[in-house]
Amino acid sequence: MNPPKVALVIPAFNETPVLPELFARLDGVFAGRPDVAWSVILIDDGSRDATAAMIAAQCGRDPRYRMIGLSRNFGFQAALMAGLEHAVEFDAVVTMDADLQDPPEVIPQLVDAWRQGASVVLAVRRSRAESGLRRLGFEVFHRVFGRLVDVAIERNTGTFGLLDRAAVAAFNHLPEAHRFFPGLRAWLGFPRTDVLYDRKDRAAGQPGQSIVRLVRYALDGLFSFSRLPLRLLTLCGLFIAGLGFAVGLFFIVRRLMGIEIAQVGFTTLVTLVLFLGGVQLIGIGVLGEYLGRVYDEVKRRPNYIVRQRIGFE
Repeated sequence: MNPPKVALVIPAFNETPVLPELFARLDGVFAGRPDVAWSVILIDDGSRDATAAMIAAQCGRDPRYRMIGLSRNFGFQAALMAGLEHAVEFDAVVTMDADLQDPPEVIPQLVDAWRQGASVVLAVRRSRAESGLRRLGFEVFHRVFGRLVDVAIERNTGTFGLLDRAAVAAFNHLPEAHRFFPGLRAWLGFPRTDVLYDRKDRAAGQPGQSIVRLVRYALDGLFSFSRLPLRLLTLCGLFIAGLGFAVGLFFIVRRLMGIEIAQVGFTTLVTLVLFLGGVQLIGIGVLGEYLGRVYDEVKRRPNYIVRQRIGFE
């Protein structure tokens, strides 16, 4: 019986300091599991350092490694999509970051869980090594996000995990441009299981995802999997309309009864105008977020453009 073919899909952007250790640790994992036919698909996401050259050199040394070079930096989600669309021949695909925060030594556990019958294996973080603002942002996101979206997404999960051949094929058929990988993976609905692990700090270098990109990624997840912002705007509008009707009725009744004629001062008017104007601008902004995503979808531009391939037939 032929060993199962498992590919690792790893996007990389300016990861020169990390790549030597990544290659060494992956080779150690492969040596410990000769019962699996391993392959690695590394996607150079328009790096400006020597990342592409180092990956190409590794492909020349080891035929198990393959490279996809994108024409520019399209972002992590687009690079991940490129890797998955080039991995349809494999029995299972492991997705992970290149920065070694997700330890490669956990990969055999993901493969074992898959071989026991799960189509999707989620790597769930018991702990994480980040600190400061990034740590706080991740904690808030994972606590709040699951309560806002319409699809049940397991907390403390990210890119790291495994998809079998059927799940990869289904994922590749999803057409949207704004992709939130954990949400789409949950939406697929295949049988899944969990593997617990401890998320480490970066092995070297600086994070490739800035705070701004992480916030944008979180918004993609929210607007792609929830209509809650629109519902909140509707409820807010109903509340303000009801409040305005009640206040107006109150003053009409008082005037008809001759109790008091309403006197509205300048401060009151300014406060009401600013409040209602602020609510309207927030509503326009939320509608603009949804409309902008619709606009991106209907343009149907490709999510990435490949500049070169190494190791593919």
